[in-house]
Amino acid sequence: MSTGREMTFEDVLRYVGQEATRPGERGGAVPRPPGPLEGTPGPPRPEDLFGGVGGGGGCGSASCGCRGSGDDAALAAVTSPVAGFGASEGGASGRAQGAGRPRGPTEMGAESATAPMGGSAGDDGVGGFLEKPVDRRGALGMLFGAVAAGTQAVSACSPTSLLSAEEREAKLLEWEEYFKGNFRLMSEEERAATISRLERLSELRRGVDVSIDSTPARPGVIYGYAFNISKCKGYRNCVEACIQENNLDRSTAAQYIRIFELEEGTSINDLDHGDATFHHEVPAAGHFYLGTQCFQCANPPCVEVCPVGATWQEPDGITVVDYDWCIGCRYCMAACPYWARRFNWGAPEVPAEELNPNQHYLGNRPRKSGVVEKCTFCVQRTRQGRLPACAEACPTGARVFGNLLDPDSEIRWVLENKQVFRLKEDLNTEPRFWYFMD
Repeated sequence: MSTGREMTFEDVLRYVGQEATRPGERGGAVPRPPGPLEGTPGPPRPEDLFGGVGGGGGCGSASCGCRGSGDDAALAAVTSPVAGFGASEGGASGRAQGAGRPRGPTEMGAESATAPMGGSAGDDGVGGFLEKPVDRRGALGMLFGAVAAGTQAVSACSPTSLLSAEEREAKLLEWEEYFKGNFRLMSEEERAATISRLERLSELRRGVDVSIDSTPARPGVIYGYAFNISKCKGYRNCVEACIQENNLDRSTAAQYIRIFELEEGTSINDLDHGDATFHHEVPAAGHFYLGTQCFQCANPPCVEVCPVGATWQEPDGITVVDYDWCIGCRYCMAACPYWARRFNWGAPEVPAEELNPNQHYLGNRPRKSGVVEKCTFCVQRTRQGRLPACAEACPTGARVFGNLLDPDSEIRWVLENKQVFRLKEDLNTEPRFWYFMD
């Protein structure tokens, strides 16, 4: 977009107008505006790009779904975020004079011969703003803002648009979700806003009412887990409960928990010779069973390698993932020595009737394609004082879960009275998941 001179905001707007309103796109309702970049005299003003901004009447069609004043909002969305530039009386009157109809090339050419770029002579409001030189970074920010506002305005006025009111609402919510920040950096108001959007999107997209909470870690709590190898019989009730509770993808049979079947005498650390896909009657003679999942390490290598800070350890010891911040590089998967993370190659599929509506923002809310997910010790349950779904579903009592800081908890009793061990202790990851036998 080189013009042989310093770029201004109007150049950005003109470029957006040319790209977003080509004939045949968005229903072809708005013609491609002429301008100096095409050899015709006179640059278009923002009101030309957004179809009569300033009059408040929209396109004037009785069948159109646009909301007149929405065009003013579209222009405001592009211009108002730039500090120090507001519409003066001259700028407002200039828009009012052109309200209700788009100006043709002749009128724009006549004005451009007597007025500075972006407004009438003496206009120090919008005109001054449009003449303001911008650097490359500022131009990119303006460009994306203008594309968003222009696309919304054009599609709203398109008589051929097939989007329903609910579809438009969903797309707007998704757009707002796309630009939100990392969960740890959000204020309480921002967290409440994103949760409200996600709950509404679930209703619009899935037809399911969900409740998403963001309950923080409970003070004075660090969670730990112990697995009784002698009691596990390989029934895998825990696996099924985890899938249902955490809304795991049904199409790929994704699971956080794996139960390995090993021959007696096999080393615990030799899981390469274990079978986690057995399909026969259990327990099998001459075999024992061992479960793995995320061990919520005290020194998690997965956290250290994440280049964008999308995964971190909470004060209660649970390592979580901000699914909307994850870029899918899978460095964390490579760093984890316990095979605890899963990557979504496609959008996870969970039937609406099977979706668990009780969700946590950092836990079992539905994920998307291209991100990594993992076990969180059922954060949506444990931070409410309940057991993880796997521990609750185990029919043999092989799973023990509790607060490591509570001297009266069952997990503390196990650690103090049983001979316990952990997988790959030599790696110094300090997993908070122990194994023991009666």
